Amino acid sequence: MSAPRNHYLITCEHGGNRVPEAYRALFAGHEELLATHRGWDPGALTLARDLARALDAPLYYATVSRLVIDLNRSIGHPRLYGEATRGAPRALRREILARHYMPYRTRVERHIRGAVADGRRVVHVSTHSFTPVLNGQVRQADVGLLYDPARPAEAALARLSQGALKSSAQELRVRRNYPYSGRSDGFTAYLRRCFPATAYAGIELEINQKQVSSGRETWRELKARLIAALMEVLTRQESA
Repeated sequence: MSAPRNHYLITCEHGGNRVPEAYRALFAGHEELLATHRGWDPGALTLARDLARALDAPLYYATVSRLVIDLNRSIGHPRLYGEATRGAPRALRREILARHYMPYRTRVERHIRGAVADGRRVVHVSTHSFTPVLNGQVRQADVGLLYDPARPAEAALARLSQGALKSSAQELRVRRNYPYSGRSDGFTAYLRRCFPATAYAGIELEINQKQVSSGRETWRELKARLIAALMEVLTRQESA
Protein backbone atom coordinates (compact mmCIF):
# COMPACT_ATOMS: atom_id res chain seq x y z
CA MET A 1 0.00 0.00 0.00
CA SER A 2 1.52 3.34 -1.05
CA ALA A 3 2.03 6.20 1.39
CA PRO A 4 -0.48 9.05 1.23
CA ARG A 5 0.42 12.06 -0.89
CA ASN A 6 1.48 15.16 0.98
CA HIS A 7 -0.72 18.23 1.00
CA TYR A 8 1.13 21.37 2.06
CA LEU A 9 -0.55 24.07 4.12
CA ILE A 10 0.90 27.37 5.34
CA THR A 11 -0.61 29.52 8.09
CA CYS A 12 0.33 32.70 9.89
CA GLU A 13 -1.60 33.47 13.07
CA HIS A 14 0.22 36.69 14.04
CA GLY A 15 0.57 38.42 10.68
CA GLY A 16 -0.34 41.96 11.73
CA ASN A 17 -1.18 44.33 14.55
CA ARG A 18 -4.51 45.62 13.27
CA VAL A 19 -7.21 46.53 15.79
CA PRO A 20 -10.76 46.51 14.38
CA GLU A 21 -12.62 49.81 14.78
CA ALA A 22 -15.10 48.32 17.24
CA TYR A 23 -12.33 47.64 19.78
CA ARG A 24 -10.01 50.61 19.36
CA ALA A 25 -11.33 52.41 22.43
CA LEU A 26 -10.07 49.51 24.54
CA PHE A 27 -6.52 50.17 23.33
CA ALA A 28 -6.22 53.75 24.63
CA GLY A 29 -2.86 53.76 26.36
CA HIS A 30 -1.73 50.53 24.68
CA GLU A 31 -0.81 51.98 21.28
CA GLU A 32 2.95 51.57 21.73
CA LEU A 33 2.52 47.95 22.81
CA LEU A 34 0.86 47.14 19.50
CA ALA A 35 4.09 47.95 17.65
CA THR A 36 6.17 45.53 19.74
CA HIS A 37 6.57 41.75 19.51
CA ARG A 38 3.63 41.54 21.90
CA GLY A 39 1.36 42.92 19.19
CA TRP A 40 2.43 40.80 16.20
CA ASP A 41 5.21 38.73 14.58
CA PRO A 42 7.18 40.98 12.19
CA GLY A 43 8.29 39.15 9.06
CA ALA A 44 6.08 36.11 9.64
CA LEU A 45 3.49 36.97 7.02
CA THR A 46 5.97 37.83 4.26
CA LEU A 47 7.73 34.51 4.92
CA ALA A 48 4.38 32.69 4.86
CA ARG A 49 3.43 34.26 1.53
CA ASP A 50 6.77 33.41 -0.09
CA LEU A 51 6.69 29.85 1.25
CA ALA A 52 3.11 29.29 0.09
CA ARG A 53 4.01 30.60 -3.37
CA ALA A 54 7.08 28.35 -3.62
CA LEU A 55 5.12 25.25 -2.56
CA ASP A 56 1.97 26.23 -4.46
CA ALA A 57 0.23 25.72 -1.13
CA PRO A 58 -2.90 27.32 0.35
CA LEU A 59 -2.23 30.10 2.84
CA TYR A 60 -4.40 31.12 5.78
CA TYR A 61 -3.38 34.19 7.74
CA ALA A 62 -4.69 36.82 10.13
CA THR A 63 -3.70 40.45 10.58
CA VAL A 64 -5.72 41.25 13.71
CA SER A 65 -3.31 41.84 16.59
CA ARG A 66 -2.70 39.02 19.00
CA LEU A 67 -3.46 41.61 21.70
CA VAL A 68 -7.08 41.56 20.54
CA ILE A 69 -7.17 37.76 20.65
CA ASP A 70 -4.35 35.28 20.15
CA LEU A 71 -5.19 32.79 17.42
CA ASN A 72 -2.31 30.58 18.53
CA ARG A 73 -3.78 30.01 22.00
CA SER A 74 -6.47 27.59 23.07
CA ILE A 75 -9.79 28.70 24.54
CA GLY A 76 -9.29 28.97 28.28
CA HIS A 77 -5.62 29.90 28.05
CA PRO A 78 -4.86 32.84 30.40
CA ARG A 79 -3.30 34.81 27.53
CA LEU A 80 -5.96 34.15 24.93
CA TYR A 81 -6.87 37.84 25.27
CA GLY A 82 -4.34 40.66 25.56
CA GLU A 83 -4.04 43.32 28.25
CA ALA A 84 -6.56 45.62 26.57
CA THR A 85 -9.28 43.02 25.97
CA ARG A 86 -8.80 40.67 28.93
CA GLY A 87 -10.77 42.92 31.23
CA ALA A 88 -13.50 43.75 28.70
CA PRO A 89 -17.09 42.68 29.47
CA ARG A 90 -17.76 39.00 28.88
CA ALA A 91 -20.21 39.76 26.07
CA LEU A 92 -17.56 41.74 24.19
CA ARG A 93 -14.96 39.01 24.67
CA ARG A 94 -17.44 36.47 23.31
CA GLU A 95 -18.04 38.71 20.33
CA ILE A 96 -14.30 38.90 19.61
CA LEU A 97 -14.07 35.13 19.91
CA ALA A 98 -16.97 34.60 17.51
CA ARG A 99 -15.87 37.18 14.94
CA HIS A 100 -12.12 36.72 14.81
CA TYR A 101 -11.00 33.51 16.52
CA MET A 102 -13.50 30.84 15.63
CA PRO A 103 -13.80 31.62 11.89
CA TYR A 104 -10.03 31.44 11.39
CA ARG A 105 -9.47 28.27 13.38
CA THR A 106 -12.54 26.61 11.87
CA ARG A 107 -11.48 27.40 8.28
CA VAL A 108 -8.05 25.88 8.79
CA GLU A 109 -9.36 22.79 10.57
CA ARG A 110 -12.03 22.28 7.89
CA HIS A 111 -9.39 22.57 5.17
CA ILE A 112 -7.26 19.90 6.84
CA ARG A 113 -10.25 17.59 7.29
CA GLY A 114 -11.01 17.88 3.59
CA ALA A 115 -7.45 17.01 2.57
CA VAL A 116 -7.32 14.06 4.98
CA ALA A 117 -10.69 12.79 3.73
CA ASP A 118 -9.21 12.94 0.24
CA GLY A 119 -6.50 10.50 1.32
CA ARG A 120 -3.66 12.98 1.75
CA ARG A 121 -1.30 13.68 4.65
CA VAL A 122 -1.21 17.35 5.59
CA VAL A 123 2.19 18.96 6.19
CA HIS A 124 1.41 22.22 7.97
CA VAL A 125 3.98 24.99 8.46
CA SER A 126 2.91 27.80 10.77
CA THR A 127 5.24 30.82 10.49
CA HIS A 128 6.19 32.99 13.48
CA SER A 129 8.94 35.31 14.65
CA PHE A 130 10.36 35.92 18.13
CA THR A 131 11.95 38.83 19.92
CA PRO A 132 15.77 38.60 20.26
CA VAL A 133 15.62 39.40 23.98
CA LEU A 134 12.88 38.36 26.39
CA ASN A 135 12.86 39.28 30.08
CA GLY A 136 16.53 40.25 29.84
CA GLN A 137 17.55 36.91 28.32
CA VAL A 138 19.17 36.87 24.88
CA ARG A 139 17.68 34.17 22.65
CA GLN A 140 20.44 31.90 21.34
CA ALA A 141 19.03 31.05 17.92
CA ASP A 142 18.32 32.60 14.54
CA VAL A 143 15.78 29.98 13.48
CA GLY A 144 13.66 27.66 15.59
CA LEU A 145 11.76 24.56 14.47
CA LEU A 146 8.99 23.56 16.88
CA TYR A 147 7.47 20.07 16.72
CA ASP A 148 6.26 17.13 18.78
CA PRO A 149 9.14 14.63 19.23
CA ALA A 150 6.60 11.83 19.69
CA ARG A 151 5.37 12.24 16.10
CA PRO A 152 7.95 10.67 13.75
CA ALA A 153 7.08 12.71 10.65
CA GLU A 154 7.43 15.99 12.53
CA ALA A 155 10.68 14.91 14.18
CA ALA A 156 12.16 13.88 10.83
CA LEU A 157 11.05 17.09 9.12
CA ALA A 158 12.57 19.25 11.86
CA ARG A 159 15.83 17.30 11.96
CA LEU A 160 16.29 17.25 8.19
CA SER A 161 15.34 20.92 7.84
CA GLN A 162 17.86 21.85 10.52
CA GLY A 163 20.56 19.94 8.64
CA ALA A 164 19.66 21.47 5.28
CA LEU A 165 19.70 24.98 6.71
CA LYS A 166 23.04 24.49 8.42
CA SER A 167 24.52 23.17 5.17
CA SER A 168 23.40 26.19 3.18
CA ALA A 169 24.04 28.82 5.87
CA GLN A 170 26.60 27.66 8.41
CA GLU A 171 26.53 30.99 10.23
CA LEU A 172 22.87 30.50 11.21
CA ARG A 173 22.05 29.09 14.62
CA VAL A 174 19.22 26.67 13.93
CA ARG A 175 17.68 24.92 16.92
CA ARG A 176 14.85 22.48 17.42
CA ASN A 177 12.10 23.15 19.96
CA TYR A 178 13.60 26.53 20.77
CA PRO A 179 12.82 29.20 21.90
CA TYR A 180 9.65 27.33 22.85
CA SER A 181 8.61 23.73 23.21
CA GLY A 182 6.73 22.38 20.22
CA ARG A 183 4.39 20.56 22.57
CA SER A 184 3.26 23.69 24.42
CA ASP A 185 -0.12 25.28 23.77
CA GLY A 186 -0.53 26.40 20.17
CA PHE A 187 -2.55 25.82 17.02
CA THR A 188 -0.38 22.92 15.86
CA ALA A 189 -0.68 21.29 19.30
CA TYR A 190 -4.47 21.58 19.06
CA LEU A 191 -4.51 20.11 15.54
CA ARG A 192 -2.42 17.15 16.67
CA ARG A 193 -5.27 16.28 19.02
CA CYS A 194 -7.67 16.37 16.08
CA PHE A 195 -5.68 14.28 13.60
CA PRO A 196 -3.42 11.22 13.91
CA ALA A 197 0.29 11.43 13.13
CA THR A 198 -0.27 9.50 9.92
CA ALA A 199 -2.59 12.24 8.63
CA TYR A 200 -1.11 15.45 10.02
CA ALA A 201 2.38 16.87 10.65
CA GLY A 202 2.60 20.38 12.05
CA ILE A 203 5.75 22.48 12.37
CA GLU A 204 6.07 25.98 13.76
CA LEU A 205 8.82 27.88 11.97
CA GLU A 206 10.20 30.61 14.25
CA ILE A 207 12.50 33.39 12.97
CA ASN A 208 14.54 35.68 15.23
CA GLN A 209 13.24 39.21 14.62
CA LYS A 210 16.78 40.57 14.44
CA GLN A 211 17.03 38.71 11.13
CA VAL A 212 13.87 40.43 9.89
CA SER A 213 15.20 43.88 10.82
CA SER A 214 18.75 43.26 9.58
CA GLY A 215 18.10 44.89 6.21
CA ARG A 216 15.97 44.14 3.17
CA GLU A 217 18.62 42.19 1.25
CA THR A 218 19.74 40.14 4.25
CA TRP A 219 16.15 39.25 5.14
CA ARG A 220 15.37 38.40 1.52
CA GLU A 221 18.40 36.11 1.35
CA LEU A 222 17.46 34.37 4.59
CA LYS A 223 13.91 33.77 3.36
CA ALA A 224 15.26 32.29 0.15
CA ARG A 225 17.56 29.95 2.08
CA LEU A 226 14.80 28.87 4.42
CA ILE A 227 12.43 28.12 1.58
CA ALA A 228 15.07 26.29 -0.46
CA ALA A 229 16.00 24.13 2.54
CA LEU A 230 12.38 23.27 3.32
CA MET A 231 11.61 22.47 -0.31
CA GLU A 232 14.69 20.24 -0.52
CA VAL A 233 13.58 18.26 2.52
CA LEU A 234 9.93 18.04 1.49
CA THR A 235 10.81 16.96 -2.03
CA ARG A 236 13.15 14.30 -0.64
CA GLN A 237 10.45 12.99 1.68
CA GLU A 238 7.86 13.01 -1.12
CA SER A 239 10.01 10.83 -3.34
CA ALA A 240 11.16 8.47 -0.56
